[in-house]
Parts: sequence; C-alpha cells; structure tokens
Amino acid sequence: MFKKFFTIFGLVGSLFASNAFADGHATLKQVQDRGHLQCGVSQGLFGFSNPDDAGNWTGLDVDFCRAMAAAIFNDPQAVKFTPLSSKQRFTALSSGEIDVLARNTTWTMTRDASLGLNFSVVNYYDGQGMMVPKSLGVTSGTELDGANVCTQTGTTTELNITDFFRMNNMSINIVAYEDAADVIAAYGEGRCDVYTTDKSGVAAQRLKLSNPDDHMLLPEVISKEPLGPVVRQGDDNWLNIVKWTHFAMLNAEEMGVTQANIDSHMSSNDPAMLRLLGKEGTFGEYIGLSNDWAVRIIKAVGNYAESYERNVGPNTPLQLDRGVNALWTAGGLQYGPPIR
Repeated sequence: MFKKFFTIFGLVGSLFASNAFADGHATLKQVQDRGHLQCGVSQGLFGFSNPDDAGNWTGLDVDFCRAMAAAIFNDPQAVKFTPLSSKQRFTALSSGEIDVLARNTTWTMTRDASLGLNFSVVNYYDGQGMMVPKSLGVTSGTELDGANVCTQTGTTTELNITDFFRMNNMSINIVAYEDAADVIAAYGEGRCDVYTTDKSGVAAQRLKLSNPDDHMLLPEVISKEPLGPVVRQGDDNWLNIVKWTHFAMLNAEEMGVTQANIDSHMSSNDPAMLRLLGKEGTFGEYIGLSNDWAVRIIKAVGNYAESYERNVGPNTPLQLDRGVNALWTAGGLQYGPPIR
C-alpha cells in the first residue's frame, strides 16, 4: 500500500514538475512562436535607446535587447522596439504589450514589490544630477532656493528633487511633463531654472540644447539610480534569460572575449572559458536556450565593455567614464556570477 502511495505521489510530483517547467517557460515560448522579441525602450535617449531618422535604434539598452534576441533566435535583428513614456512603461509590461522593459528604469523597493514586476540586473549604475544655465550664476544645488525645476512625471526624479530641496530647507516649483522631449524643451526655452534627471540622461539631453556649452552640471549627486531591465513576475526562466544575458557580457569582458577574437578562444584550455562558450556543460539548456547562447550574444553585440564604449563611453558625445560601471576587477560594481 505504501509502495503504491509513493508511486502515485511520485507520478503526480513528476507531472506537477513537468507542468511547472512548461508554465515557467511561457514567455520564452510566446516570444519564439511570435518570431521576435518585443522590447520596451525610451522615447529617445541618446546613448541608451534612440532612433535615427530612418527608425534604426541604437544604445546601451538597445544592445541589451539585441543580445537577448541573439541568444534566443541567433539573430540580433529579431527584436521590435516600443517607445514608452515613464507613465506608460509599467502598464505596457504588465499587460503583455512588451516582453521586457529596457528603458533607463530605476530599481526601487516600491516598484519591485508592489507592481507585480521583477527587476533583473543593473546594467547601468547612475545617480541623479542637476543642470543649470551658466548664466544663472550658481555653483551648487544648495543655492537654488525658489527655483523652477523641470522634470518628468511618474519618475523617481520628481521625488528625489523634492526630497533634496526639503532636506536643504529650500522651496521648489516643479514644472513637470509626461514626455521627456517636452521637459528638455521647456528647460531650453527658459521656462525653468533647473533640469534634473539621471546624470547620464542630463548628459544625453544636454546635447539637444541649441548651445550645450552654455549649460553646466552641478556637483551634487542626489540619489542612487540603479538602472536595468524589468520583467513580469511569475516566469522565473524568463527572468533567468534576462539576467544571464547581462552576466554573459560581463564574463566575456572579464575573460577578454570580444566580437573580434571569440573564435580564437574556442579551443581554450580554460574551463571557465569553455563553459561560457558552450564547449563544456549544458548550461544553455538550463534556461531553455541552445548551449552556444553566450557565443551568439558576443558575436552579435560584443561584451559589456564594447557596448559601453560604443554607446556612452569617453569617445562618444556623452563622454561617460566607466566609474562604478567598471568591472569589479577594476574597482567597479559590475560583477558577473560564474557559469558552472
């Protein structure tokens, strides 16, 4: 009797595990059946997600989406981009309009715990800054009592700047818009004294001003802004694909594997290298992909350093140093867990 009970229990357990596996791969199957990844991005932020006049998207977040498409389809072009405002982004993800949100979005406890969403990794560590016209004659944010401040609705930016003024016993007049383009336009037209967003965003939006050199970034960094891709809760396998896409790019950088030299590493005697390149183990199968998933990513977009330098690095108009976004081996915060 006991033997029969445990046999039946074992069969039920196996069926449950099988169904759980199938349900846990629901998003991947939907994406594969559709034939492309649907990625939510900004409405146009240079260096992160920005379309040219022909509608071709480039940027750090765009590279991430193309890396995911490469891992899934072996085709970095198998992705479509949905530009979203700050107000639209979470609804678009929750409703299934997009598969992943890769749109300079800050990881906070409220967003992580109350929206039915999962933040996966931090692909860019940032902090909020403030830009002012040089003609304003200030050198610190503590000199801005009574200032009109341009910002975007539905963002941590609006909350952070309010906190900063409150902590420094200053009054503030918020001038808020839903569309990021309207915010920088209002600042450029002199409707506010201060433009504030993530420092990377300030650098990007400053380029849109008619005379960028007439404006300066104040020294204060008033918040932590960990930015990274977001998915819906309930599909752990999809979350794993998102995480390990980023980790593959970090590990490739740490091991010195690039788009140009990846083929030369295929015969390496380094076990960690062989696991990354799918020559040892079946790690791709763990997340429902082929074992060369990381090779596909590296050949399509390169390692993290290559994407960073191409889109936002010192040799781009944004001129952003790696700083805390350097690898842990170089004193930064970017750290890829091992593939083993």
